[in-house]
Amino acid sequence: MNIAWIIFVLLIIILLQGMIYNKWGLKGITYKREFKQKTVFEGETIEMVDQIVNRKLLPIPWIRLESKISQHLVTEALENKAGGEEVFHRSLFSLLPYQKITRTHHLTAMKRGYYPLDTVSVTTGDAIGFGESFDSIEASTAVTVYPKIVAIDEIPLPSHSWLGDISVKRWIIEDPFLHAGVRVYRAGDPLNTINWKATARSQKMQVNKKDYTADHHLMIYVNFDTNEDIRLPIENPERLEEALSYAASLAAYTIEQGIATGFGCNGYFVEPFTNTLERIKPSIRVGPSSSGSQLDYILDTIAKVKMDRSRNFRAFLEEDIEQELSDTDIILFTRQVSEKVEQKIAQLEQLGNAVEVVLLDQFTEKAGEEYAS
Repeated sequence: MNIAWIIFVLLIIILLQGMIYNKWGLKGITYKREFKQKTVFEGETIEMVDQIVNRKLLPIPWIRLESKISQHLVTEALENKAGGEEVFHRSLFSLLPYQKITRTHHLTAMKRGYYPLDTVSVTTGDAIGFGESFDSIEASTAVTVYPKIVAIDEIPLPSHSWLGDISVKRWIIEDPFLHAGVRVYRAGDPLNTINWKATARSQKMQVNKKDYTADHHLMIYVNFDTNEDIRLPIENPERLEEALSYAASLAAYTIEQGIATGFGCNGYFVEPFTNTLERIKPSIRVGPSSSGSQLDYILDTIAKVKMDRSRNFRAFLEEDIEQELSDTDIILFTRQVSEKVEQKIAQLEQLGNAVEVVLLDQFTEKAGEEYAS
């Protein structure tokens, strides 16, 4: 056999194996991936597991998997790569007949958020590399990254704040159903608390004295406003990310102390947890509770907040006023307090609420001055 016949036979073999891999290369290939942990805190490492199976007799010389992944889920291979919101994660395999390969990737969660992974692009080809076949495989999974939890003394609370004493003093409020005797009338006491029998006996105005209860409600709010016009982008969103971290940390502390705690902000949920067709998306509120699952609920809510506004904060507080919110203490993390927001705060206080404002930018300036000195 001369060289021409050898070349001809080789070309036929190359052509045949190319046709075989083009037709059956992706047949019987199954793939799935999952995160070993469904939730993780910002800064922690999470494991993502790839599992690919070749369910046929034909070996696969190479197969490449490509999928988009958020740049905030950093692998060692992508750690030094800059890009947009998403980058490509690639894996290369070689499969024998009926072989299953499992591969674990270690990712670092760099930012709070909800990170879904959907389809995977699959590419394979013949051993020579003359042809390639493409397909997409549905491999949905997701991980929720909770905000970073900081120590209570790292939260920029005012020095006069009641939260400084919360570990040794439970909040108490008068309970109208618990009676603890009578006392002398003081200016401002409501007339319906006057005890007329005791007044007649003592010849002095007496009122019913109420006992106290530790059933206290706390709402932690974060104001996303950096300007009144919600169509304008949020300026310096990193400061608001810090505020969300403070809110989560404060909630962890107060719930541990047995205080019914809730959360709210004038943002809205990321997809698919919000209806994108709604013109005005619902603002976010988690009612106060001290149950065992409340902290997880608040952390999950904060993780899924989109850095955008459903309405300005004035309108957000107006919702509380319309609902006649009362007997609740509110701590507000904000970068600014406009005149309109001050008016809403005053209305909430008139309804019997207490509002504590933490100005984030003011705290930053003070911290800078202390560092400079």
